[in-house]
Amino acid sequence: MNKTLRRTITYLFLFGVVLTALLPGRSWAEQLRITITQDQKNAAQKYKPLLDYLAKKGITPSYVEAKDYPDAAVLFAEGAVDAMFCGSGVAGAFMISELAVPLVRPVDMEGHSTYRAVILAPKGSPMFGGSADYFKGKRVTFTRLASSGEFYFNSLPGAAQTDAIRLKTDSHGDAIEALDKGQADIAIVKSTVWDNVRHKYPNLAMVGEDKGENPDGTLIVSANMPVSLKAKISADLLAMQTDPSPEAQAVKSSMKISGFVKTTDKDFEHTLALLKKAGVTKSFMFARKPVSVSSLK
Repeated sequence: MNKTLRRTITYLFLFGVVLTALLPGRSWAEQLRITITQDQKNAAQKYKPLLDYLAKKGITPSYVEAKDYPDAAVLFAEGAVDAMFCGSGVAGAFMISELAVPLVRPVDMEGHSTYRAVILAPKGSPMFGGSADYFKGKRVTFTRLASSGEFYFNSLPGAAQTDAIRLKTDSHGDAIEALDKGQADIAIVKSTVWDNVRHKYPNLAMVGEDKGENPDGTLIVSANMPVSLKAKISADLLAMQTDPSPEAQAVKSSMKISGFVKTTDKDFEHTLALLKKAGVTKSFMFARKPVSVSSLK
């Protein structure tokens, strides 16, 4: 793992731990503050009907906007939000730090609820062989703090030694765009994002992929959240699959899902192993010289 990423994660987790210790305890009868890591621009819009659904169930939610993956992670770490729908890289990193626990994840209309990293390159490029040697001397673009992006790249054998030029983006869509425009030679992105837009990029092709699957869009909540509230949120979202109410139907229509499925640490088995290969450990909660969160945004 490169020093910049290590320092960012270290400060992010440390800041969360320090605030947890220093700030006065909050009343969990207050609003449930939710943010979302967006794998594509404007992806958060589809979650808006979910706020109405939760309100009907007796939970008072509010949405806190985050501009990208790192921004959403910082909001969660600093205690500005209580819950986050996020990619598995961010979720797994907070789970390793013991700052968050997973509750549920959405299931799409085809029954899918996981994804994997895919490697993209211009058509006719050599196939990916499984190690970071493939990226030698190349410009590789990927999303920050993503298990199908930065974390995946850093988990590969030889990643720390390769001379690849790393171009970090705020979303998987941005990475694909950079590759298509010739601003990068290779892109590592989320399989579901690529599947949705591949028809727009006839000159690009998948040259490799991760064999393991990661939970998609998991709702993680603060480890300090009362057990009773965790249970209520989980039960309400799991009940959506058979809920005929207009609010439930609006959520499923907007998010293009059939409902939610219970999610536990076991579902993150591959993700957590990948993150550990990338250098993510609980020790990242400690740093010699902390910096302000604003400098990380």
